[in-house]
Amino acid sequence: MWVLLVLIGTAAVSAHLQDLAFDGQKVFRVIPHNDEQVEIINSLASNIQVDFWQPDSVMLVRPNMQVDFRVEAEESFEVEDLLKESGMEYRVLIDDLQAALNAQFDSKARTTGHGYEKYNNWETIAAWTADIAAQNPDLVSRSVIGKTHEGRPMYLLKIGKSHPNKKAIFMDCGFHAREWISPAFCQWFVKEAVETYGKDTVMTTLLNSLDFYVLPVVNIDGYVYTWTNNRMWRKTRSKNAGSLCTGTDPNRNFNAGWCTLGASKNPCDATYCGSAPESEKETKALADFIREHLSTIKAYLTIHSYSQLLLFPYSYTYKLPSNSEELNSIAHAASKQLASLYNTKYTYGPGATTIYPAAGGSDDWAYDQGIKYSFTFELRDTGRHGFILPESQIKPTCEETLLAVKYIANYVLEHLY
Repeated sequence: MWVLLVLIGTAAVSAHLQDLAFDGQKVFRVIPHNDEQVEIINSLASNIQVDFWQPDSVMLVRPNMQVDFRVEAEESFEVEDLLKESGMEYRVLIDDLQAALNAQFDSKARTTGHGYEKYNNWETIAAWTADIAAQNPDLVSRSVIGKTHEGRPMYLLKIGKSHPNKKAIFMDCGFHAREWISPAFCQWFVKEAVETYGKDTVMTTLLNSLDFYVLPVVNIDGYVYTWTNNRMWRKTRSKNAGSLCTGTDPNRNFNAGWCTLGASKNPCDATYCGSAPESEKETKALADFIREHLSTIKAYLTIHSYSQLLLFPYSYTYKLPSNSEELNSIAHAASKQLASLYNTKYTYGPGATTIYPAAGGSDDWAYDQGIKYSFTFELRDTGRHGFILPESQIKPTCEETLLAVKYIANYVLEHLY
């Protein structure tokens, strides 16, 4: 077995994931049941290029944990032989990643311009932010909260009827570049807000009483890169001093237990925490905006994928927040609302104990700033498609997620005073 690992290692290609075609690449799901099997996964990752989908990093793998990872086509058969030889429980989730990537564009609503039931590139989303604000001036306004490493403006939409002394909910999407369903939801939320205002009682009440700050894409540079170079890119596109490896994980870059549990100090790792808290222009811009509006922002929602989870603090420690019972109750009710439409099951709870520890996350940071209603959504699915969720699932995913977001927002509204 160990000889096989060495042979695979000698055939390994560069660890830099750029300009790739994904023909023949496979995504495996394994469940190591003991420390020896965990060590096999560790050795595999140290010998060949392994892209961990779930959890985010090999350092987080534990016995009896479900582990999803991607391997290069030329190594996939040797990896499968190794898994068979080890006796580890495994299956192939995606047999040919390129075929899955091609199949994701299956929307019947495909248009040349912006669409809510298809994936839109950044240029299309940026133009949409201007259009939606121009078409709904009484309900939507657009501002720029900063620029990315590559100089792209970070557009923020404010949705709500103008009224003095309003409280707000902040929601962001697109932290991790390859999680395309996330920005799709932020666009869907804005659409529903403007289209159902005055028609849907709950949405009308929410927009009359609250403002929603919506950041459609946090990691814009990374998102652009997934469209132009590497669909599987996760991090930002900043340069790292003294390293050939590019980018930082923006959701390990906040000053919340920064670079401790579940984060890496290696610039080449997917969970690299950055050179310092808020070293990334994107995370700094987001954090600065929230700090400037702390007196009004009463809830923070961050949208990720995948796994069908609704998480709340903490992830950087196993300690529970002071209002953990309240957060658990909200998550339970919101998950129930979400499941009422398509029976999609969500798991909920504190990040560290529900999935795994991860320091430097935006939800923990927001909570520690005093925003006591702080939640992370991990949208569909549970691994059949993973990050390659087909466009045909955008509408149902967004519809059900909207129910949960509306529940949380209504709860926040009812508990403002």
